[in-house]
Amino acid sequence: ETKTMTAKENIINIALAEAGYEESPPNSNKTKYGKFIGMDGVPWCGIFVSWCYAKAGQTIKGAGLRLGFAGCQYAVANISKWGKEVSEPEVGDVVFYDWNGDGRYDHTGLFIQWLNKGQKFQAVEGNTSIGNDSNGGKVMVRERSAKGVIFVRPNSKL
Repeated sequence: ETKTMTAKENIINIALAEAGYEESPPNSNKTKYGKFIGMDGVPWCGIFVSWCYAKAGQTIKGAGLRLGFAGCQYAVANISKWGKEVSEPEVGDVVFYDWNGDGRYDHTGLFIQWLNKGQKFQAVEGNTSIGNDSNGGKVMVRERSAKGVIFVRPNSKL
C-alpha cells in the first residue's frame, strides 16, 4: 500500500532536496530562487520559502510578490492576506524568527518537526549558515528554539 504524499510533505521534500545549495558568488545573494521569483541579489530566505511552495504547485498569494514574498516584515504585517498564524505547526508551515525580540521578524524558513514539543524544532531555511542565521548564503536544516517565532499556515489548499 503506497501512502500518498501530502502537499505539505511535498513542499518539505522539495526544500530538503535543496540542502547544501549555496548562493554564487558568496555574499552576493544571487541564487536560482531569486532568478525564479524575479528578484535576484536580495536577501533570499523568504524567496526560498516561496520557491518551495511554488515548485510544489502551491504558490503563496497575497504576501507581496506574484510568486510569494521576499520581505519578512511585509509578509508578517500582512499575514491575514495570505495565511493564518497557528500555534500547532505542521510540516511545511512557514516559520518567522524575531532574533532580537524587538517585534521585527528577521528570517524565515519551513517547519519540519518538533524535537522537543513547544521548545525546539527542526526547520529548513534558505540564506542561513552557522554563524550567520539570517544572511548566511546556504540552504540548511537548522535546529531552532521556539522562542520569538511565529508559525503561519498559508491559505493554499493544503
